[in-house]
Amino acid sequence: MSDAKILLADDDEELSQLLSDFLVREGFHVDVAEDGNSALRTLAEGDYDAMILDVMLPQKSGIDVLRELRRASQLPVLMLTALGEDIDRILGLELGADDYVPKPCNPREIAARLRAILRRTRGEADATHLGDLSLGPVKLAAAARTVSVRGESIALTGTEFNILAMLMREAGRVVGKDAIAQAVLGRTLRPFDRSIDVHISKLRRKLGPAADGDSLIHTIQRGGYLFRIVEG
Repeated sequence: MSDAKILLADDDEELSQLLSDFLVREGFHVDVAEDGNSALRTLAEGDYDAMILDVMLPQKSGIDVLRELRRASQLPVLMLTALGEDIDRILGLELGADDYVPKPCNPREIAARLRAILRRTRGEADATHLGDLSLGPVKLAAAARTVSVRGESIALTGTEFNILAMLMREAGRVVGKDAIAQAVLGRTLRPFDRSIDVHISKLRRKLGPAADGDSLIHTIQRGGYLFRIVEG
């Protein structure tokens, strides 16, 4: 993980310096962008493993940067959001952020989250060590980290891929939200944390319905989620 190249996009010079210095000491290679436009230019010019993206950026907001990025790339993104700004967090996750950290943030937590995200996207997470899976219309290739529905490839973020892999592995059984968060996000859920709900909602839209018109992933009240065993 020490060879990971990270782009940090934040206009807070003091925080950027603090995070950058800490991450470099932790073995990461870090470049810094101070506004949304320069962040997108830097991404286009470099080969990065992940991005730390502040929501509140000048020129182009972090939300707009993420929206443009996701049109062409599934680069892992860890968003920094203001404490209490639930709307920004949910929108960021809806647009394809892998996870978020509220400000003020601890550099050690940022490093831990980055490592968890990189383990998942590099195929090192336990959830992906299970071989290929084929259930109903969905085929998941673990080594290639690709998913197709009725023969059509769909683009998933690293987090979405690993949630789907976990649910498919446990098909027909309820998987609790906390279990998903621990296995896939590498953390426990905070009170009122909707991260898993948002990722599941996106997965449902991308997978589409089963042949019977119902969702492939069911929500189990006060329990978690269940991947249905159905015909294609």
